[in-house]
Amino acid sequence: DVPALRERFPALDRTVDGLPVAWFDGPGGSQAPASVIAAIAGVLEVGVSNLGGPFGASEFAAELVDGARTAMADFFGVASGEQIAFGQSMTSLTLSVARSLSEGWGPGDEIVLTRLDHDANVSPWLMAAERSGATVRWVDFDPDAGCALDPVESVLSDRTVHLAITHASNAVGTIPDVAAACAAAREVGATTYVDAVHFSAHGVVDAAGIDCDFLAASAYKFHGPHVGVLCLGDRVRDLEPERIRPAPSSAPGSWEPGTASFEALAGVTAAVDYLASLGWGGTRRGRLQTGIGRAAHHTDALAEYFLGSLEDLRHVRLFGPPLGAARTATFALEVEGHTPSEVQGVLADRGIYTWAGHYYALEVMRRLGKLDEGGLLRVGFLHYNTIEEVDRLLDVLEGLR
Repeated sequence: DVPALRERFPALDRTVDGLPVAWFDGPGGSQAPASVIAAIAGVLEVGVSNLGGPFGASEFAAELVDGARTAMADFFGVASGEQIAFGQSMTSLTLSVARSLSEGWGPGDEIVLTRLDHDANVSPWLMAAERSGATVRWVDFDPDAGCALDPVESVLSDRTVHLAITHASNAVGTIPDVAAACAAAREVGATTYVDAVHFSAHGVVDAAGIDCDFLAASAYKFHGPHVGVLCLGDRVRDLEPERIRPAPSSAPGSWEPGTASFEALAGVTAAVDYLASLGWGGTRRGRLQTGIGRAAHHTDALAEYFLGSLEDLRHVRLFGPPLGAARTATFALEVEGHTPSEVQGVLADRGIYTWAGHYYALEVMRRLGKLDEGGLLRVGFLHYNTIEEVDRLLDVLEGLR
């Protein structure tokens, strides 16, 4: 019941010249349901103190932290909240992990990156390789074959010490087989880091099934606040990040410099509970699996409709997986005769929010030959989007012939 679901999102009431906004900029950040907003405001209203005090407000803070860890453990499908660390963003967490891991690298070692990744899962490793003297190897993708990622195994060797890979491309929507890639990397003794930021808005994350060493996400992509989340595998629990002297010496607290935003962590828990409310099952993990699955079924239907309709728009070119391939409902487009920014502006004037540029996917745009040409237009669907909104988008694109 999408109309009833949409009523839970206050931001969907926004209008432009009397038209309701069509939020197709979801790959850059999702809108929050009222329950998430209330959870954040509720903490600020009742008051909270720092951790470690023998009084109620401090104990409340500890409950918020523990609750958010447990919620994200359920979201990621891992056994314990002690595997979950929070940070300012996925980017800041990745920089910290890269600094720590690279202390054990040196000349002759190789790290493997992919050209499908957001730069938050590229630049930290490039800098780490430069510091340590390690060599960077790249996994390419074929722009003429739906932007499918080449086999990771083709660049792994006994010199490989690390693999960083995206769970789904935030630019073109490709979903690589991360479980197979991580398994191949483990066979050569490499650590593995999975960027699940984009995928987490479109599918059920199974960190235990992937069996990676690190998996990172950002709550604002799945209807929560701006909080980065890091899932730590058993093999790296003893890794020591940079920290100040009074900070916790063991994970997960050792990965969390400074004081947490307790109100934001309340929002993280509320976002997980919102997604769980869309499903059914005896456990929160079970409800998340069915709820996220229902949401994905809806966005997949929108994607099928949109991609099918694009076939009639010969002046609009899609970069990325075709209909039927493993992909998210995220589309990189080029409209003949118009720059991406021009198209974005026309759509914005009609209350349709999209994105234009490189969206921090520098390697993707460079490989597609679009980095110096203004990038591409990006359209993304989430479960609160409707077929009527997609038709509005198609009508505007049709008018740009």
